[in-house]
Amino acid sequence: MAPDTHPAFRPCIVVPFFNHAQAIAGTIGALRQLGLPCWLVDDGSDATATPVLDELARQEAGWLHLIRYQPNQGKGEAVMRGCAAAHAQGHSHAVQVDADGQHDIGDIPALLALAAANPRALVTGVPVYDASVPRGRLYGRYITHFWVWLHTLSFEIRDSMCGFRVYPLSESLELWRSERVGRRMDFDTDIMVRLWWRGTPVLSRPTRVTYPQDGVSHFNMLRDNLRISWMHTRLFCGMLLRLPRLLRRRFSGKPA
Repeated sequence: MAPDTHPAFRPCIVVPFFNHAQAIAGTIGALRQLGLPCWLVDDGSDATATPVLDELARQEAGWLHLIRYQPNQGKGEAVMRGCAAAHAQGHSHAVQVDADGQHDIGDIPALLALAAANPRALVTGVPVYDASVPRGRLYGRYITHFWVWLHTLSFEIRDSMCGFRVYPLSESLELWRSERVGRRMDFDTDIMVRLWWRGTPVLSRPTRVTYPQDGVSHFNMLRDNLRISWMHTRLFCGMLLRLPRLLRRRFSGKPA
């Protein structure tokens, strides 16, 4: 893809948060070094997280913006509320970073450089796991990879589940407001596929991902697998409706 420099490229960071009180200070401390405004979005955490977030907001006032709401509504809601707040302040792109310390903060400059050269693209990390990754989560990803390749009739999306990515805000918010996009564990894949359907390129870069030994996982094996299965059913139906355009896109090499 040819470089497409955008003079109004103004990036920021969005961190969705739900009960990761032990890890969040370390994540925010690492992000501080980047010198970018950050929206920390508390997605209905319990009372034990309140003093931790209040102290962070006090210590990091000026560059860290805390958004709170109740009850918990899901990662997608948190990410897009942060994106909407950042966009209202004139930002063009947002780096989504998990609160639990999984992502390699040192890779953010490289992701942003790729986004700056291709401002209409969704730039995403492709995980390179170490030995800490749960085997079930690792193997389960390949099921979603297969379905995403089918939904798009393309291998352009190498990994749709990594929550370490740079969103072009105008395109992402317009999609969020006009279509039904998953709010919870189905969010990352759902919004990426739908953006790709609309012609947003997806550019990938390898990034290290670590599962902290004391990390808190909110993945519910039964409920979230059912939610993801329903998401794939909806996306497959959407692929069938778009089949002529997707075939033209595949064989012409141009966005639909």
